[in-house]
Amino acid sequence: MSFTNLIDHIVFSTKERRPLLLPQVRPRICRYVSGIVRNLKGIPLAINGVTDHIHIAAVLHPTVAPSDFVGKIKSNSSGWIHDTFPDMRDFRWQDGYSAFSVSESLKDTVVAYIVNQEQHHKRMTFQEELVALLDKHGIEYDERYIWK
Repeated sequence: MSFTNLIDHIVFSTKERRPLLLPQVRPRICRYVSGIVRNLKGIPLAINGVTDHIHIAAVLHPTVAPSDFVGKIKSNSSGWIHDTFPDMRDFRWQDGYSAFSVSESLKDTVVAYIVNQEQHHKRMTFQEELVALLDKHGIEYDERYIWK
């Protein structure tokens, strides 16, 4: 028997950080992503974002690799977006993503952070936010390539 609690905080943006996740479509997109998480045997804890990126806090099933998890979310949701919102036929997610492990003791803090994305981004850009998250988690990066 195996026991796991694999909580991840995943962040990815729209292609070229285009502001396409408008308030009138974002809640539906987040609900759809939540369904994809459940279909991947995960447990969605919080899904939210602003116009140019999305955050997902989820418990991942131990049989699903984070890269596969994110890849399926991005491909399935972009197809659904194209079908559901005809004016968003050119919508794309960025090629990469960021994923951070979350301890059970900080789960509620991360969930609150994701739920309050709009207020958070009144003080900080996505670029500032991502660099801060990378620094906080000790992830090395070269800023010359991070926004490619």
